This record gives sequence, C-alpha cells and structure tokens, in this order.
Amino acid sequence: MTATAKSPPQYAFKPAPALFAITLAAAVLLGGCAVGPDYVRPQMDLPAAYKEQGPWKIAEPGQIDSNHRWWESYKDPVLNDLVDQANKANQNIRFAEAQYRQAQATAAIARASLWPTIGASGGPSRARTNSATSGSRLTDTYAVGLNASWEADIWGRVRRSVEAGDATSEAGAASLAAARLSIQATLAQDYLQLRVTDLQKDLYARTVAAYTRSLQLTQHQYEAGVALRSDVAQAETQLRSAQAQLIDLDATRNQLEHAIAILVGKAPAVFTLAPVTTDGAALQASMPPTPTGLPSDLLERRPDIANAERLAAAANANIGVARAAYFPTLTLSATGGYSAIAFSQLFDTPSRVWSLGATLAATLFDGGARSARNDQATAAFDASVATYKQTVLGGLQEVEDNLSTLRVLDQESQVQDQAVKAAQLSERLALSQYQAGTATYLSVVTTQAASLTNQRTAVTLLGRQLVASVALIKAVGGGWRVGEINQTTATATNTAAKAN
Repeated sequence: MTATAKSPPQYAFKPAPALFAITLAAAVLLGGCAVGPDYVRPQMDLPAAYKEQGPWKIAEPGQIDSNHRWWESYKDPVLNDLVDQANKANQNIRFAEAQYRQAQATAAIARASLWPTIGASGGPSRARTNSATSGSRLTDTYAVGLNASWEADIWGRVRRSVEAGDATSEAGAASLAAARLSIQATLAQDYLQLRVTDLQKDLYARTVAAYTRSLQLTQHQYEAGVALRSDVAQAETQLRSAQAQLIDLDATRNQLEHAIAILVGKAPAVFTLAPVTTDGAALQASMPPTPTGLPSDLLERRPDIANAERLAAAANANIGVARAAYFPTLTLSATGGYSAIAFSQLFDTPSRVWSLGATLAATLFDGGARSARNDQATAAFDASVATYKQTVLGGLQEVEDNLSTLRVLDQESQVQDQAVKAAQLSERLALSQYQAGTATYLSVVTTQAASLTNQRTAVTLLGRQLVASVALIKAVGGGWRVGEINQTTATATNTAAKAN
C-alpha cells in the first residue's frame, strides 16, 4: 500500500482571514476619532465702520469686482491691454502659479495615504544552502505575486495631514490671487504715473513755448530801447530752466516705461509706450468710485488675509499630526502569488502562496522627541495666528491710510485748482502791465514761475489721487473673494498648461 500525503484541512486557514477581518473592522471603528484640536478661525475684534469713511465720496464697492475687472474702472484701453499682458506673461505670477500647483501636489500626496499601497514583484533567484545531510547545493526559485499594505488611520494622523495639505493648497490659491493683485496694482500705478509724467511734459512743452514768446518780446523791447538787457537775461534764464526741467522728466518717464515692460514680461528694449496727448491732456484715465465696504469684509475680500487664515488652519492640523505620534500604528498587510523551484511549475496550484498580517508598533522611548514636536507644532500655530491677526490689522491700516489720503487730496486739489486760476490771472495781468510799460519784467518772471509751480502741483496732486485710488482698491481686495479659490485653481491650471 502506497502512502499518500494528505493536504492540510481547509479549516486550518480560516482563523487567519477571520482575524484579519476583525482587525480591519476594529481599525475602521477606531478610525472615527482624530487627535488634536479642531480648527476654529481666530477671532478678531473689528470696528463696525472705518474711521475715515464719510460723506465726501459715495462708496460703490459693487462696481469693483472680479468679474468686472477692477482696472477697467479707470476707462483706459491701454491700461486694460497691459494688465491682460501681465496676467499672461508676468514671471512673478507664473512663480506663484507653480508654487500653488506644488501645494496641490503635496495635498494629493497626503490624501494618497488614506488608501492602501499595492505592488507587484516577480523574478528568479538562486541561493546556496548548506546542510549536514545533503551538503552544499544551489537552488533556483521562481516567484511572482502581489502585495498590499495599509496603515489604519486610527488616531487621525493621516486625516490631519490631509487637512493640513488641503489648507496649505487653499493658502496657495490665495497667495496666487495676492500675487496677481499686487502685479495688477503695481502696473496700474506705474502706468498712471507715466501718464501723469506725460501730462507734466505737455505742461512744460506749453510753458517753453510761452517762455520763448516772452524772450522774443523782451528782445524786441530791448532793441526798441524800452527794456533793459537784464530783462532779456531773465527771460532767457527762465526759458532755459524750463527746457532743462522738461528734459529731466524724460528720465522719470523712461524708468516707469522700463518698469512696465518688466511687469508685462518683456525686455525694456522691445517695449515702448507712445505719449498720448490731445489738446493739452495726456491722461485718458478717470478717477473711479471709491470702494470701501465694512472692515469685516476684508476677511473675505483680501487674498493675503485668506492666505494667512488658511496657513493658521494648516498649522492647527499639524498639531494633530504631532500628537498622533504618541499612539501606536496599526499596519495591515497581505501578499499572494506563486513560488516554485522550476519555472514550468510556477503557476501550478501547489505553488500558490499567500499571507495576511497585522502589525501594531509603538515608540516606547524617544528622548522627548515627540513632546518637542508637539511643542513645535503648537508654537507654529500660535505664530500663524499672530501673523493672521497682524495681517488683518495691516489691511485695516492700508484702507484707512488710503481713505484718508483720498479725502485730504480731494480737498487739497479743490483749493489748488483755485490757486492755479489765480496764478494764471496774475501772470496775464503782469505780462499786460509789462507790455504797457507799467511794470518791470521781474514781476512777469515772478508770476510766471508761480503759475508754472501751481500748475505742476495740480498735476502732481492728480497723480497722487490716482495712485491712492489704486492702492485703496488693492487694500480692499480688488474684488477678490474667498469663494473664488476653486476658480483660481482652474485658472492656475489652465494658465500653466498654456505656458508649457
């Protein structure tokens, strides 16, 4: 009678899968908790209204919004085109887009930890074995199989990591919006200052023409013997001084033009903005309505505040990640495949192999490293909260500063306009009196200098008003809102794809 080897009974393997299923169920049930504090937005004691908001100008925040594109409120087609170019080609914006995509990828990496890791392996191996009975021999083995492992997120470490990654990604979206707004505002201010410089150049060009006529008048008066040689010298001095100041404005204009070129992603050598001058007016832009709203609106409208708030949320989640290190980790693993000493027998039924396992691991002593990491995460959260609150306070200051500046400049420009009219009248009277021989040319020079100074001051005030209005729009967020983070995500992805 031939002895027949018996296979192990099937029930011998049932306890392992059952135990594995019980362990998995326990891990799922325990996975409902997550250590660490739940995030609550830091509270700020905000005023009910701005100090500088008053009846001097009607606030119309609804007109400045992201869909309307706030720079279009200045009604300058050249500015609109330049901002569109900057949105597409500015390198700082592209840098912010790349950082945002990096934050998205980091969040995706953290989220991937929620799922098991599955791998495949296979190949031959050769080993030498030594035995007291059979001696030394070489053995070939062929194996192929799948393996999987999963860390049960019992204490919420992975979920807190995902929470931190998502918050950081949202902070990246807000940072991208802040970069766009900063570039747009800087470009608008540089462009408006350039146009104001054009207006000043036009003023000096007209002044040079008037001074040239005055010089010709004094020369004729001197040749007729009714004027002194000093009158001619004074007229010529005044003309040359005005010509020198006209030339000096070119340096300012060139620097602004170079700055605009960089903002739109071009080299200064290939970029030119032609002067726009029509009937003595070189400025097409107009002052838009003043957007203000309420101080509490800044928490939703300013992207830098949203960025700081999201970073605080990420720091809070990192506290949970640090505290989860105090608890043991449970890793479930499974493998299955085939293993044989001959390749022809590799996929035979007797060559099947499998294993299931659960590993519970805990750190018993680390010299205080976990406690230090917890303290580090807590301190990082406290620092992020302080940064958030300081950003909010800084935003309130920027709004108040620019509201105050616009109010003061509005009053000052009204008085300055009256000064310009009075100076121009005085200049005309003094020139008439000089032609009639009832006044010296010194009085003409004095009144002409006063008239030029007051006109240039008026143009400078206009420039300061325009720059302050852009700064105010930027200070209140430029129409950006927290709810637009998903829109920013799509825009960043599409823009990056076009750039590549």
